[in-house]
Amino acid sequence: MSQDFARALAGEALGTFFLLATVVGSGIMAETLAGGNVAIALLANAIATGAILYVLIVILGPVSGAHFNPAVTLSFLIKKEISGPRALCYVGTQIIAGIAGVIAAHAMFDQTLLQLSAQSRTGGAQWFSEFIATFGLVATILGALRARPEAVPMAVGLYITSAYWFTASTSFANPAVTIARSLTATFSGIEMSHVGMFLLAQCLGAIAATIVMNWLLGTQEAARKAAAEPL
Repeated sequence: MSQDFARALAGEALGTFFLLATVVGSGIMAETLAGGNVAIALLANAIATGAILYVLIVILGPVSGAHFNPAVTLSFLIKKEISGPRALCYVGTQIIAGIAGVIAAHAMFDQTLLQLSAQSRTGGAQWFSEFIATFGLVATILGALRARPEAVPMAVGLYITSAYWFTASTSFANPAVTIARSLTATFSGIEMSHVGMFLLAQCLGAIAATIVMNWLLGTQEAARKAAAEPL
């Protein structure tokens, strides 16, 4: 393994760790302070998640590409911008680091380190929400990379903050996040038996977004070239 790839995996581990520590930790804090007001708790959880994504992508994007998400890695694999073996290493790292982030959040709030969620998140509306949430996230990343690469951190942070509110599932949009959140019995949890359909919906959303955006952005590129051609 090259030193650069080792750094990339470390970047993915660090980013996914802090992402899950933030999602679960802010959920615990929000639920504790909101006095039973679920809307306030969700708002606090959404703001914290969007904010940490901006920070993590800014500082770790140059190191690993700041995927922190197997669905994003899948998109770049389809686009042939990452090899299969490297993609597998990314995904394994993201899942392990995400679980570690959940455990760290539990430790910070003096909770049992290993938990299982009983939070029901299932049904067609939830699955469709995850498809839409992941489609939108991947589309945001691919579109921003083409139009304004420097805007990716802000675009992703804002998208996830809004998607917490416009999707019935509160926008997990990330298989590593979904798996890790099955291991917390707190505000952010998901029952483990419901994880599988979330993962399927997320992968389908990522694949669909990659196909659509490749076509859409390719069309835009062709239009720009046509407009620049002399008569």
